Amino acid sequence: MSDLLEKAFPVVDPGIIPFGSRIMVQIRSPMTVSAGGILIDRGSKDTEKWNTQVAKVVALGPLAFKNRNTMEGWPEGEWCKVGDFVRVGKYGGDRWEVPVDNSDPALFVIFNDLDIIGKVTVDPLKIRAFI
Repeated sequence: MSDLLEKAFPVVDPGIIPFGSRIMVQIRSPMTVSAGGILIDRGSKDTEKWNTQVAKVVALGPLAFKNRNTMEGWPEGEWCKVGDFVRVGKYGGDRWEVPVDNSDPALFVIFNDLDIIGKVTVDPLKIRAFI
């Protein structure tokens, strides 16, 4: 993983394992310094953090992407797997933060498997929050 990706998605234990058909993602952390070396103020970072809809899949519940009646996988298969980058809704899900050493806290969200919007197929750092 590149240095920029490591900063955007710091490795930290979220402290939770999703149940059932739920999917846990880590929302991309906002940058602290612009490409030109300018420090980004707290207000701008907070706005980007809460508006960002790009996330990394961290864990899948045991029933994710399965028929709830038969427990068989969906005919179209899994939409995403751990390590994939996905687009998620701005609202919804269960959100919490986990402290990260010498950095802003990491934001995690648990969604139902049907609430994942799509898989990111380009550099996840290139997708900007709608502000």
